[in-house]
Parts: sequence; C-alpha cells; structure tokens
Amino acid sequence: MKRVVITGIGMLSPLGDNPDSIYNVLQSKKNCVCEITELNEINNLNCHLACAFKGQLPNYPRKKTRSMGRVGILAAAATEKALEDAGLKDSEELSSGIAGIAYGSSSGTSLGMKDTAEFINNRDIRYLNALTYVHIMPHTVAVNLAIFFGIHGRVIPTSSACTSASQAIGYAYESIKYGEQKIMIAGGSEELSPLHIGIFDALFATTQTKNPELTPRPFDRNRDGLVIGEGAGTLILEEYEHALARNAKIYGEIIGFATNCDATHVTNPSSQYMEECIKLSLNSAKLTSSDIDYINAHGTGTINGDIAEGCATLRIFGNKTPVSTLKSYMGHTLGACGSLEIGISLLMQQHKWFAPNLNLTNPIAECADLQFITGDGLKLEPAIIMSNNFAFGGINTSIIIERI
Repeated sequence: MKRVVITGIGMLSPLGDNPDSIYNVLQSKKNCVCEITELNEINNLNCHLACAFKGQLPNYPRKKTRSMGRVGILAAAATEKALEDAGLKDSEELSSGIAGIAYGSSSGTSLGMKDTAEFINNRDIRYLNALTYVHIMPHTVAVNLAIFFGIHGRVIPTSSACTSASQAIGYAYESIKYGEQKIMIAGGSEELSPLHIGIFDALFATTQTKNPELTPRPFDRNRDGLVIGEGAGTLILEEYEHALARNAKIYGEIIGFATNCDATHVTNPSSQYMEECIKLSLNSAKLTSSDIDYINAHGTGTINGDIAEGCATLRIFGNKTPVSTLKSYMGHTLGACGSLEIGISLLMQQHKWFAPNLNLTNPIAECADLQFITGDGLKLEPAIIMSNNFAFGGINTSIIIERI
C-alpha cells in the first residue's frame, strides 16, 4: 500500500481565489450571500439569493475552452492554481501516464442544457450543435481537464451531486494507494445556474429568507434551507515517496476514506448510513473517534439533512470534537463542495484558527450537544481532520487527513 499526500491546492470560491482573500473573509465572519437580480425574472421562484464567484476567470484561448462552458473553465483555473502550487504545472510527468484525473460536477454547463431544452420544446434540430453533448455529458469536466493539461493516465468522472468532489478525491486516493498512479488531479466544479436554484426551490430545499446576512443557518433551529454557491476546488494528490523525491511541500496525508449508499430514498437522507460511512472511514484509517481533532461537516442548512447528519455525528463523537460547516459562508457549491471544504480546512489548519459557524444561535435540539464552533472561532492545532459530505441518492463520503 502506498501513502498518499496532498501537495497542491487550487480554489475559486465565493470567498475568493487565493488563500489570503479566502482567509480574510473567514476572519470577517461575514458570508458571501447576495441577491442575484436575474433571478427576479423567473416566475414563481421563491429564492433569489446565491453565492457567486466574483473573481476574474483566466482568458484562455477559445480553442481550449469552447467545449468547456463556465463549469469547465472554473475547473481548469482551479487546477492550474493547484499544479502551480504543487510545482507540477510544467512537469513532463503530467503527460507521462503516471498522472491521472478524478473530477466531477453535478451537471454540465448550462449552455448545453439550454440547447437541449430548446430542441425538445421546439422540435427543431437546429438548436443542437457539435458541442451540445460535450457540454452536458456527465464526464465533461474530467475529460476537458485531461485534454487541457495533456493527462494520459486514468480518468475517473464523478457526477454524484454534492459528493462529486469528495468521491473524486477518494477515488484518486485509492488510485495512488493501490499503485495505479503516482499523481492524481482531484476535485469538483460547479457553475452558478438558475436551473440549480430552481430545482432546489421546487424541492422546497432553498432558503426563503430575504436578508442575505441571515442565511443559510446550518444546524440552527430556525434554518429554512440552503443557498446555492459556485466555484471549483482542485487537490493534487501524490504518492508520498514521489513527493519526497522532488522535495514537494506537503499539506497532509489522506489516511482514511469511505463512501456508501443508504439505498433508502433519493432525497431524504438516512442518519444510520451516514453514521456507518463515518465509522468505515475511521476503520480505514485505523482510528477511533477520539483521534479526530476537527470535523468539517456537510451542513447544508436543510431541515432533514442537518438533523440526519448532526445526529449521526453526535452518536459517534459526542461533544468532544469541534464541528463547523463552511456553507454558512459560501453557500452550497454542490459538486465542488468537497474539495473546497478540504482545501479551506487545510488553510485554517495552517493558521491554527477555525472559523465559527455563522447564524448558529440556537442549535437544533436533536444534536445541540455537538461542540459547534461559534463566537470568534476557535484556536486549534488539529493533527487529524475529517471532512464529511452527503448527496441525493443517499451517497455518503468521509475523508480523514493527518498533518505530517
């Protein structure tokens, strides 16, 4: 078995696109939720709030991006940052076959979805073009990244909604652990689309709060739904000895990963199988609950999801482990959340300060005993952190990272 370490991080998020800007927003203890004026044009839509990435995207050549759409460009920009951070951007190893990709998104770009809808509604082939399927295919982000960066190793697409990025990281970890690759580009991306907001609005899962500062409210009794976010996060995973040989900096070592499915309901999560997934992750790392120093929770702010996750976490960890969710700052970035949350957790670990849960003033009764980080945040030097994510379809993931 090979050891797997993280040697590069690249992020584009509502909080910013570099570590300093992201950390500064966290320290301000203010979220990035704002009203999206174009949503006012959609009839009967209740939620007009979201968290957009407001930074400037790179001006890549049209030849490289025409098959991507915004979701792919976000992923390419985050990956370029991660490769630069890892010192691998211009490395010949990327095209040597020892490097692969595991990457995902909830869906493709809205450009292709619009073409498809027009074709169906108008029954006219002229609405389709040579790029329509490439824009919407489930593996669009992963293969576009492979072409963009010249990756000849394995390509693992993950399109599992809110666990797209965390499953990608887990499968990339396993690819290196079992000796199939030495380097893996792993993560997830999601562009802000009115369609995503509309879908969750139709499911009665979005916030109805009109004041952007007061929502979302993960794990609070007055939570009323999620806020959709946008962004991309990329981690560079590397075989430990390979990283040492090139004197790479190491953020941490992935020592545990688990994923399972509750196979119960497509949208109503099972606390039992969330708990089982977390236990499987602990077992894979050969750890007990007392070994975990910090938990980055999924914490979407939905009525049922927070209770299921909170109760599963409480049953395993009691009130001994600090818990927080970053979605209270940047919303739910869907297919990107797992990689962004790990990246930011490692950033907070570097600064030895963990941001408090925003808008958590009255924890839900079922899991109020959890050690939620509140107030001014928490000074902490965790040796081992856990990041958990859960998705529609009952898909659960848990990843454990140790500082080395």
